[in-house]
Amino acid sequence: MIKKILSMGLAAAMASSVATTALAQDGTPVKIGWSAWSDAEFATKLAAKLIEDELGQDVELVQTDVAPLYQGVSRGDLDLMMMAWLPQTHADYYARVKDDVETIGTVYDGAKLGWIVPNYIPEDMISSIEDLSKDEVKEKLDSTIQGIDPGAGLTRLSQQAVKDYGLDDYNLQISSEAGMLTTVDRAMRSEDWFVATSWSPHWMFGKYDVRYIEDPKKSLGEAEHVDILARKGFQEDRPEVAAFLSRMKLPISDLEAGMFNAQETSYEEAVAQYIEDHPDQVDAWVGKD
Repeated sequence: MIKKILSMGLAAAMASSVATTALAQDGTPVKIGWSAWSDAEFATKLAAKLIEDELGQDVELVQTDVAPLYQGVSRGDLDLMMMAWLPQTHADYYARVKDDVETIGTVYDGAKLGWIVPNYIPEDMISSIEDLSKDEVKEKLDSTIQGIDPGAGLTRLSQQAVKDYGLDDYNLQISSEAGMLTTVDRAMRSEDWFVATSWSPHWMFGKYDVRYIEDPKKSLGEAEHVDILARKGFQEDRPEVAAFLSRMKLPISDLEAGMFNAQETSYEEAVAQYIEDHPDQVDAWVGKD
């Protein structure tokens, strides 16, 4: 059974941690950290399920914020994390720990950050971030950009975009992924105008008719890869798990479909369905073929 530690600080989650050397002992769970973003939750829970069912090793999931994830892996309090957005989104976090972690593999390529608007807003009104400076657009948007977590790389880059595009009259509303999605859902129902920070992969693109707007200054970066980072020595301590994770690569379309299914059911049900629907892929990941 996957042991879950939800919505608590990393210090509390680590209170019962044993020394790094003990992690290699039989029966000690693989400790995976994750933040409450839909893509990270699906990929992490999928990996955890396969590590337990196919490799026969216990897993403990530790949910915390992004910065403590990097710190936890670098210190050996966590075995690994599966959500390192590089080279730009998490550049600051990675730079602080790069000498104290190991990259095991890439979960998916082509990840993207951006700002979205609903498709019922005409493109001749908003097609680019530059269009947000129009007086009529500013009024319709109430000079507000709906954001997510204060510690997210997307938030940092969005703050830079506000400066780069001279949107000083706008308020970047710091919230959370859940808060952003609540705003989007409410606005879509009433066809109100909004602009929100977002990223791909995300299940929202399967549910809502929204589009990215152009970022000609590249303030929000370009295509990224999402890597698995592990503590030093993890590959030697857990070679079978490390080998599995090095082979685990999700096509973004599959990931978004799984995430959307999770919203309609649960992450546990969506993970089980994904495994059932992709037996050849799972076999290749765990080294059966």
